[in-house]
Amino acid sequence: MTKAGERTMSGFPQADAQPCPTDDSRAALTLCGADLLADASGALLWPGEGVLAVADLHLEKGSSFAARGRMLPPYDTRATLDRLAAVIERERPSRVLCLGDSFHDRRAGGRITAEDSARLRALTAAVDWVWITGNHDPDPPEGLGGRAAAEVRLGPLVFRHEAQPGAVGELSGHLHPAAALALTGRRLRDRCFVTDGAKLILPAFGAFTGGLNVLNPAIAGLLGPNFQVLLTARGRVHRFPRDRLSPDRGG
Repeated sequence: MTKAGERTMSGFPQADAQPCPTDDSRAALTLCGADLLADASGALLWPGEGVLAVADLHLEKGSSFAARGRMLPPYDTRATLDRLAAVIERERPSRVLCLGDSFHDRRAGGRITAEDSARLRALTAAVDWVWITGNHDPDPPEGLGGRAAAEVRLGPLVFRHEAQPGAVGELSGHLHPAAALALTGRRLRDRCFVTDGAKLILPAFGAFTGGLNVLNPAIAGLLGPNFQVLLTARGRVHRFPRDRLSPDRGG
């Protein structure tokens, strides 16, 4: 999570995704021979297979908190779908993989508005849509389209919710990675992709999701010692090696 006094570069949630990709709005990486693109929106693209992957949408998180007396603006689902729809429209994938925790809890399907529900059904009807199950949504809501799976294997890659120690060719979510950097006169922190060349952990795509510092043992312990991050900020992707990163204040 962003600490008090730190500067968050991207200002999530955004109204929509970058409409016209530029050279610095995405970064290329290779995982087990697969040529991938980390997009500034937080989506992962595999152009050769027509795949777009996102992690941790946490739809209806705001309404979940409201039900427990913690009032958050009730627009997180709409903001997240706006951004996701914009990326899909721009990239025109043939398959969308949602890497778990797409819904904040098992009752999210009963709280989503009719308008957002209809929009989600339109999105899932347009492509091969897979809800990879997560710890928040082991049973994704019915009636919203798409199909559920514990994981998806495509060529040399496996897409799942939680990273597994020692896995190779793995793409996952769950941990909401973020990176912090100490620069001259300021401190920056934002969501990021993180990879050690054997696996890749995607940032959380949802509007109300925040992030865990990649130097935290929960993330760093899953990766090789020389991992790098692809920081998403203000419509750009910035690549940094581990030794440029900082822990959170007080961490």
